[in-house]
Amino acid sequence: MHELLRRVADVDPDRVAVVTHDGSWTYAQVLEAAERAASALTDLAGDAQGGRRLGVVDFEAADVVPLLAAASLVGAEVCLYPPVEPDEVADLARRLDHEVLVTDRDDLDGAAATVLDVRDLLDDGPRGPSAAAVADADARPHLVLTTGTTGAPRGVRHDWERLLRGVRRVGPAPEQRWLLAYGLHQFAGLQVLLHVLAAGATLVAPAPRRPREGLAAMRALGVTHASATPTYWRFLLAEARGDGLGLPPLEQVTMGGEAIPGPLLGDVHAAFPSASVSQVYAASEFGSTGSQRDDRPGLSTDVLDRGDDADVDLRIVDGELWIRSRTGMLGYHGDEPVDPDAWRPTGDLVEVVDDRILFRGRSSEVINVGGVKVHPLPIEERVGAVPGVDVARVFARPNPMTGSVVALEVVAAPGHDHDALKASLKAACADLPPAARPRSIRFVDDVATAGGKIVRRQQ
Repeated sequence: MHELLRRVADVDPDRVAVVTHDGSWTYAQVLEAAERAASALTDLAGDAQGGRRLGVVDFEAADVVPLLAAASLVGAEVCLYPPVEPDEVADLARRLDHEVLVTDRDDLDGAAATVLDVRDLLDDGPRGPSAAAVADADARPHLVLTTGTTGAPRGVRHDWERLLRGVRRVGPAPEQRWLLAYGLHQFAGLQVLLHVLAAGATLVAPAPRRPREGLAAMRALGVTHASATPTYWRFLLAEARGDGLGLPPLEQVTMGGEAIPGPLLGDVHAAFPSASVSQVYAASEFGSTGSQRDDRPGLSTDVLDRGDDADVDLRIVDGELWIRSRTGMLGYHGDEPVDPDAWRPTGDLVEVVDDRILFRGRSSEVINVGGVKVHPLPIEERVGAVPGVDVARVFARPNPMTGSVVALEVVAAPGHDHDALKASLKAACADLPPAARPRSIRFVDDVATAGGKIVRRQQ
């Protein structure tokens, strides 16, 4: 990653690498900060046993990008934390065995770890570690957290060689300005960052990474390309409808991280008629399988059974998508390494319809209603098509008679009467099997999300 920065900084040092609502940083500035941090990380590793493994609690891209580049240069394993409360930071540090935390916050003294100010790494000291220190880095690990939509986040072990393999074919595109809608602690956010640096483009990184700030960045900071979850795009389109200020043109819209309903594809095309729309199927554990650009929901069946020589291969076993990935994770933190040739379940339930693999939900999200298995996703898609619904969330609610019942939360579009909308929702679900009909409908201002994805865990 350090070399991606240097490649641009050597020929065009003043090209903007990172821009936020607060300022911008050139490739030369980011490279200089990275080399100062690399020197500091080398010293830290020599002074403290925990210096080779760091937790980073910082949401600002201008800090995080040079830290990642520095770590990739000297072989320090960095794990970026999500923006959580101090007790959750302490819990993550304990579970991930982090003795050192680097942060721009002042509320982490009780984290049971050595807490360092990020400015001490980025601003002070000489530029660059010694050549010997770089040569000694025989491994260049990186730890990525899962989003935690189905439980506590887990640390997924990667290395920079594998992570960079996916951007080797990216060509120069200095005119592109990519919106960072994911956190850089997420695998998807890291993919966007590496693509931007490989293209010599600009990362537009508003904070926090909410649809409202993303929409403002599109309008004010010249965004041309954007990648986000379907849930993020739903909320962003709702924000634009709500304020009536319209949407700027985009050249590229990318969606991933969740099943993508067909109606949402249509809404995105209508909102950004000049944009190319891509669907990506990827995860922290197995990396990316490629993208679809044919404007149809789901994956083409061409991704199945690619052969023993394929780096990534997919198959369907008892209605669940399985994967074999030689470019994915090395393993979970604290666990044994994974076999790169082993087949593993993804947790995604699918159905083949004609030449398409359609997603029906996650195995962990299935609702057991008196012994009847109900998938939330098809209900969400049906409810989301009702006029006046901006976002819907279907999840399990405990019930003493059946174990669970189907519950529904709805973010209503402005100006819609809740009583009339509730009647429309009930009518839309009336022909579902009894177990699948929502037994409670609640209107909310927001739905539970993690990493830009809807959380469907039992409430």
